[in-house]
Amino acid sequence: MSDQYTFQDPTTQYAQPTFEEQTQDGPGLALKMDPEPDHGEQTYRGTGRLEGRKALVTGADSGIGRAVAIAYAREGADVVLSYLPEEQADADEVVALIEAAGRKAVALPGDLVDEAYCTSLVAQAVEALGGLDVVVNVGGKQQFAESLTDITTEQFDETYKTNVYAMFWIIKAALPHLPAGSSIINTSSVQAYSPSPTLVDYASTKSAINTFSKALAQQLGPKGIRVNVVAPGPVWTPLQTAGGQPPDKLPEFGAQTPLGRAGQPAELAAPYVFLASQESSYVVGETLSVTGGMPTP
Repeated sequence: MSDQYTFQDPTTQYAQPTFEEQTQDGPGLALKMDPEPDHGEQTYRGTGRLEGRKALVTGADSGIGRAVAIAYAREGADVVLSYLPEEQADADEVVALIEAAGRKAVALPGDLVDEAYCTSLVAQAVEALGGLDVVVNVGGKQQFAESLTDITTEQFDETYKTNVYAMFWIIKAALPHLPAGSSIINTSSVQAYSPSPTLVDYASTKSAINTFSKALAQQLGPKGIRVNVVAPGPVWTPLQTAGGQPPDKLPEFGAQTPLGRAGQPAELAAPYVFLASQESSYVVGETLSVTGGMPTP
C-alpha cells in the first residue's frame, strides 16, 4: 500500500464521483459511510516531526480530526481526543491506532456547545499530558438549508457555538498553559470564500474563523505562539452525509474541483502536521487552502 510520499496522479489517487446517495442521523459515523473515508489508517507514515509534543484535537473521532490525530501520533505526539459521546465507536478506533503508534491517547467526549466542557477539556488535557503545546480546532457543525427561513434560531446558535464559540473557549482556556513554540491551528473552509447558498450559517462561521485567527496571530506572535488556519475544500467526511449536503448532491460531491473529485481526510493530515511542526516556524496568521484547486484569495 502506498503512503503519502508515493508519487502518483492526484486525479486518480482516490475514487472519482459518483458516491451513492446516503444519509445518517447526526453527528454521523465514518464506519457507516459508503465508501468509508481514508483517514490514513493504512497509509500515513510518520518521520518524527512532532516527537514529544502534546496535542489536543477536537472532532478527532472521524473526518479531518481523525486523520490529524493519527498523523500526530505517528509523528511522535501524545493526543487528547475531543468528540461527541455518540461518536464513541469511531473514537475507539482512533484510540487504538494512536496506541498502536506507541503514543498516549486520552479520550474526553463532550459537546463543544458547552463552555464548561470546553474549559474542562483543556484542564484535563493539560493534566493528562503534563502540558499542552498544540491546539487543533477541527470539530464543526454543518447543516444545509434551502432557504434562510428554514434555519431555526436553535440551528444558527448551535452552528456558531460549535464552530466559533468553542474555538474561543478552548483557546482562551489553553493560553495560560501554552509555552513559546506552541501552535494553534483552526479550521476554516473554502465556504469562507465561495459560500454555497444552502450553507449560509456554516459559511459565515468559517469566515469568522479566518478573521479571528488572523487577529489572534498578531496578538500571540510576539509571545512565540503561532496561530494558523487550514481551509479544506469538499472532503468526504460524516459531516456531509449527516445533513451537511442534500443527499441528491452527494453522487457528484467534489466533482466541481479541478482534480474532479472530493478530497479524503488523509490528504488534510500533512498541512496540520506542517503547521504544528518547527518547519513552519515563520508561518504565522496564514490560511492554508487545501481545496483540490478551487480558487481562494
